[in-house]
Amino acid sequence: MTVKKRGYGAKDMREVSDTPELTKDDFAKAKPFAEALPDLAKSIRKGRGPNKAPTKTLVSLRLSPDVLTHFKSKGPGWQSKIDEVLRKAAGVKR
Repeated sequence: MTVKKRGYGAKDMREVSDTPELTKDDFAKAKPFAEALPDLAKSIRKGRGPNKAPTKTLVSLRLSPDVLTHFKSKGPGWQSKIDEVLRKAAGVKR
């Protein structure tokens, strides 16, 4: 049984690439993105931006490694799950 390779290697990329290698002079002439394409740079939104009405307060909290591992193992949204557990423990309703 033959095992197929996945992906491309450096040799494959060299064989199909017709882009010349960049030189030090090319890099010296390069401009920052915002300078080369200012209109496009302005149109790109950076980050999520401020919340209209922040619903949570940013805090620094030290947790036991095993507690952190437990919540992180649940996947995305683990911070919200910690918030949910703390809300129940405090008897706070939304």
